[in-house]
Amino acid sequence: MELKLKKPIVFFDLETTGVNIAKDRIVEISILKVYPNGNKESKTWLVNPEIEIPPEVVAIHGITNEKVVNEPTFAELASEISQLIAGCDLAGFNSNRFDIPLLAEEFLRVGIDFDMKNRVGIDVQVIYHKKEQRTLSAAYNFYCNKVLEDAHSAEADTHATYEILKAQLDKYDDLENDVKFLHEFSSHKKRVDFAGFIMYNDKDEEIFTFGKYKGKKVEDVLEKDKGYYSWIQNADFPLYTKKVLTAIKLRSFNNKLS
Repeated sequence: MELKLKKPIVFFDLETTGVNIAKDRIVEISILKVYPNGNKESKTWLVNPEIEIPPEVVAIHGITNEKVVNEPTFAELASEISQLIAGCDLAGFNSNRFDIPLLAEEFLRVGIDFDMKNRVGIDVQVIYHKKEQRTLSAAYNFYCNKVLEDAHSAEADTHATYEILKAQLDKYDDLENDVKFLHEFSSHKKRVDFAGFIMYNDKDEEIFTFGKYKGKKVEDVLEKDKGYYSWIQNADFPLYTKKVLTAIKLRSFNNKLS
């Protein structure tokens, strides 16, 4: 089943130096842009992460330090990638928890703003886990009856994810062929930031999900503990989390003035 789209959707996958959203870097990015008329555009880049790729990570995706040493950095590619995904919804496999947050960090690190306003994210892994509980390779075999060659190649994983989502729509009658529905179905919880350090409670109020203020309203904490904001800004939290916290702080300040 082909996707019913009102605007382009970008399927993408990252290979990285590790799984720490705040510290690790992209070494390969593959993008498959699908237009509402069914046309497709695909691009893949190797990326010089400007940090060492650990041997245990090389063993997984096969991208060595020597392979990327002469490749462009993310800073050199960021403008082109940003333009390619501008105005598009996003989709991937484990993308809500990893690929989108890490991509956001890379953009913010080079001074390009990134957020999910006016776009949604579809996480094909969440749909799969809610329905079948498997890995990407098993999902590809289960839904598409194909063997995923070159697993952990960003390009192969990206195209497989696109095919899986279409097959999921064919298989499950209760899945609506609608981007907003698929976004909501593939979202675990209502996160304010990508990493989940700040979430919405059942009253749609921002709360912290960690530390001594776990479960407490962000606005209340910032009002009572003046140093907590500075501590987070100077600590090893993702840039996007810091950006979200600043927006809440400014909103609270402006509300007091009005």
